[in-house]
Amino acid sequence: MAISDPDVAEAAQIAQPLKPRWFLFLAALALVLLASDQYTKSLAIQQLSYGIPVPVFEPWLNWTLVHNYGAAFSFLSQSGGMQHWFFVAIAAGAGIGLPIWIARLKRDERVLSIALTMVWAGAVGNLVDRLRFRYVVDFIHVHWKDAWHYPVFNIADSAITVGAVLLISYELRAWWLGRKV
Repeated sequence: MAISDPDVAEAAQIAQPLKPRWFLFLAALALVLLASDQYTKSLAIQQLSYGIPVPVFEPWLNWTLVHNYGAAFSFLSQSGGMQHWFFVAIAAGAGIGLPIWIARLKRDERVLSIALTMVWAGAVGNLVDRLRFRYVVDFIHVHWKDAWHYPVFNIADSAITVGAVLLISYELRAWWLGRKV
């Protein structure tokens, strides 16, 4: 079966790199996420007392200032200090590597570019904290009364999580469609 000219044109269009205005959108998304993360952490530091919950929507949401010396869910927080440089190196690597990956994406990979931008913004937001304070400022505390508590987190953590979910969804969709990504 011969490939028609519209099929060739569509394939050529998909193989094109992302447009510059798309990069402007991604830069704006990263800036909004990074600025809102740093601003809300600054407010938390100024307005909250360490470890004292402030009810927002009872019985399921408090603002509670905590210092996270580990990774997600305080992973490796009790490792004697070496984890600080380990997490700084990982975040710095992501801060450098993800923009390079994003710059190489094609037009049909816009969802992937959004996912990677969100992960990048979150990683850089938490990297700023690690370099400034040697810990990450967390303050969003989701819970159900005193029966269940989700680990305290911040906007950077949320950006990383949503970006990771988008990334996994993108890859699962590509796998489902049988398309090489």
